[in-house]
Amino acid sequence: MDMNASAIARTASKVPAVTLGFWAIKILATTLGETGGDTLSMTYDLGYLVSSAIFVVPLILLVAAQIRARGFHPALYWATIIASTTAGTTIADFATRSMGIGYTGGSALLLALVLLSLAVWHRTMGTISVERIASPKAEAFYWTTITFSQTLGTALGDWAADDGGLGYLGGALLFGGVLGVLALLWFATSTNKVALFWAAFILTRPLGATVGDFLDKPLAKGGLDFSRPVASAVLVVAIVVLIWLIPQRAGSHPSNATGRMQ
Repeated sequence: MDMNASAIARTASKVPAVTLGFWAIKILATTLGETGGDTLSMTYDLGYLVSSAIFVVPLILLVAAQIRARGFHPALYWATIIASTTAGTTIADFATRSMGIGYTGGSALLLALVLLSLAVWHRTMGTISVERIASPKAEAFYWTTITFSQTLGTALGDWAADDGGLGYLGGALLFGGVLGVLALLWFATSTNKVALFWAAFILTRPLGATVGDFLDKPLAKGGLDFSRPVASAVLVVAIVVLIWLIPQRAGSHPSNATGRMQ
């Protein structure tokens, strides 16, 4: 390997560049997490605890494979994202429903865990920018934070739809509107890009949760009553097509990074 190739290897991130395509696939993946998680726990009646145990196994294996990988692999990365969001769905449902802490309590607890993970990550690494995800330590913080945020999203989406009285479609419109504001701040202001990224990343999950619930919940509960397995299969196909059609490239973490994102 020549010196230029070696330099590229040192700076290449193992997560994708943050582009419009990234957000499109992320929203589809979070919606799949809701329909996929509900398929096991509700449609197949395995319950939240058993379903969580089933989903946690591939999540651990995929995170380990992601950390061991030498570079960015789109299929591996997005499979890990999907594993985190399906596991997050059933874990959140177990906490808020089976354990009885409710949507408000679950959302507050999980938000605290997300913020704690980000704070420890920043204190340890000096940055929480996703332009710098290349070392095993940074990846460990990255996937821990993501898993907490995916779990938070389910509880937050349920809180908005049920406790907040917005319903699934109203909740989706709320979170979609907030994400629109964040996009405006990103392009039109000098607001910290790292903070905007994590705010958007966290809020795409309750958007996906409410959209997923809107698709598969019964008509009497404000949903469209689509088949969960069929909806999940359609979402998988859509994600695979987007990964294939949209150029996937790794982000970068130059040594003089200032927190701006691509």
